[in-house]
Amino acid sequence: MDFPRVGYVANEHPSPIQVDNELRKMTAFIKQEAMEKAREIEIKANEEFEIEKSKLVRQETDAIDSQYEKKFKQATMSQQITRSTVANKTRLKVLGARQELLDSIFGDAQSKLADGTKDKAKHQKTLNGLVLEGFYALNEPELQIRSRKKDNDMVKKAIEEAAKEYKKEAGKDITAKILEDDPLPEGSAGGIFIIGGNGKIDIDNTFEARLKLLEDSAAPAVREALFGNNPNRKFFD
Repeated sequence: MDFPRVGYVANEHPSPIQVDNELRKMTAFIKQEAMEKAREIEIKANEEFEIEKSKLVRQETDAIDSQYEKKFKQATMSQQITRSTVANKTRLKVLGARQELLDSIFGDAQSKLADGTKDKAKHQKTLNGLVLEGFYALNEPELQIRSRKKDNDMVKKAIEEAAKEYKKEAGKDITAKILEDDPLPEGSAGGIFIIGGNGKIDIDNTFEARLKLLEDSAAPAVREALFGNNPNRKFFD
């Protein structure tokens, strides 16, 4: 810092007034320099304050935005999980209701199986077909058959008719014996149980077993007839 030069001649002794004036000038100069420096410091401090304040505001804003985005994602995911849970529960309820309906349909059919034996002509024709089917399937000269005791006479006739048809088509004799000491339960709806292979092979041609086969094979068609095509089904038999 350059001070103002003292305005007196060499070898002159300054008067007190001159000394006082010079001191006043120096004091005023130093004060002016200090004020300017303080102003510079204040301006720089304000600039740094504004920069730091802007930085803090930006950091807080970013933190709030990040927190909001996180909560929004959590809320969205929670909503999706809730929707998925509700949709799955609804789908399971619908599937359960559909299955109950199918079960009731086949249950009604099960309860009406015995009604098929009331028409003697139709019952005889059915037994003929069941015996002949067993003959073709086992293809052995001697077989055994279990049936209800009250159906034995009709089954004997069915064996005779089926044996004639078998010989006509296959060119071989075949016979079957009714196991009268091991009949089907009287609670059975009817049909026959045919045995071959020295007792090691059997075919369940009872009405209950045939209905079960029908249930397994026809269930998709019945389901489609009742509820329409399943848009999620990718494979068909």
